[in-house]
Amino acid sequence: MSKDQGKGSGRFVPTRRQFLLGGAVAGVGAAAAIGADLALNQPPAPEAAPALNGPETVPFYGAHQAGVDTAAQAHATFVALDLHDDVDREALRRLMRILTGDAARLTQGVEALADSEPELALVPARLTVTFGFGPGFVARAGASGPTWLRALPAFSIDQLQPEFTDGDLLLQIAADDSLTVAHATRMLLKDTRSFAEVRWVQHGFRRAYGSERPGTTMRNLFGQVDGTTNVQPGTEDFDSVVWASGGWLAGGTSAVIRRIRMNLDKWDELDRSGREQSVGRTLSNGAPLTGANEFDEPDFDAKTAIGFPVIPDFSHMKRARTDDPAQRIFRRGYNYDERPSGSSVSESGLLFVSFQADVDAQFVPIQQRLSDLDLLNEWTTPIGSAVFAIPPGCAEGGYIGETLLA
Repeated sequence: MSKDQGKGSGRFVPTRRQFLLGGAVAGVGAAAAIGADLALNQPPAPEAAPALNGPETVPFYGAHQAGVDTAAQAHATFVALDLHDDVDREALRRLMRILTGDAARLTQGVEALADSEPELALVPARLTVTFGFGPGFVARAGASGPTWLRALPAFSIDQLQPEFTDGDLLLQIAADDSLTVAHATRMLLKDTRSFAEVRWVQHGFRRAYGSERPGTTMRNLFGQVDGTTNVQPGTEDFDSVVWASGGWLAGGTSAVIRRIRMNLDKWDELDRSGREQSVGRTLSNGAPLTGANEFDEPDFDAKTAIGFPVIPDFSHMKRARTDDPAQRIFRRGYNYDERPSGSSVSESGLLFVSFQADVDAQFVPIQQRLSDLDLLNEWTTPIGSAVFAIPPGCAEGGYIGETLLA
């Protein structure tokens, strides 16, 4: 050790070894800096392409019409039309051939005949078009329909408005893209101009595609899960509940469409416990008040510590349930939200849509019990109602309604 490195010295003189080490460290630092600079100038790694469902299609042709057992899409438009007075059976045949042809094209991402905006047809996004016949349509065809093909019985809770009620021909147009729905609706309505006029149009929505896992039960605008007890498409149970047998409707079904106004302003005044009592389910995950998970079976015999039913007798779930397995339906509803009026902050509700083989045997008894006693009636009002026969599907080269019109 040199004297300058001793403890009596006031300055530091590096040794040869320290000098070499310092140079090495400096070299590493310089190399790192150069490497970092080079890294900054490298093009970014390509990102994985996002998963798209725009190109996805649902087959149009088949034994049943699509849009019934199809997993519900994010957006739907329901259109009811009234036939012109001069439309007869032969005109109905022409109409349904035209509509079938264009619907088949649009659902596969192909523009309709004489499509004025063909680029808008290129993203089908699981588009389905489902046709339904009202009593007037069947009468014009010179045929008879099932006995349930008529207006529903008058329920005490109804305040029906003509602009949302009845109709001769139904178009249910649904897809995961609202632009696709709007374009398909316009193209199909252009097809009907010589045969019918629009009676009503109703727009509905669910969560956007990709917002939740497939199969998640929808929520209505009260925040409640809506449709937990649905039968599952693709099962024998579903087939027995939904598909009709016999006559021109074999392989088809019925559709009940009810527009139910939900008084959200009044609902806001109710605390969380009251909301759950009115439905019979928790708001957090839709579990029955006697269970922990959405699909747990409710225990209607369970009592509170003071002897009251845990699930109140007036709750919506209790009133909708029955021990009769024949009284079941398949729900495929949508929310609506439109411009409020006056001092209200909402004009919202549910487009209740159910499919069942027989309206009188399956839907009417359920609705009658709800009309007689359901606490939710304090905040809901049916303002529209219509019943349609949904004919079976058709093979390529055929048309929807041929079992009735051929």
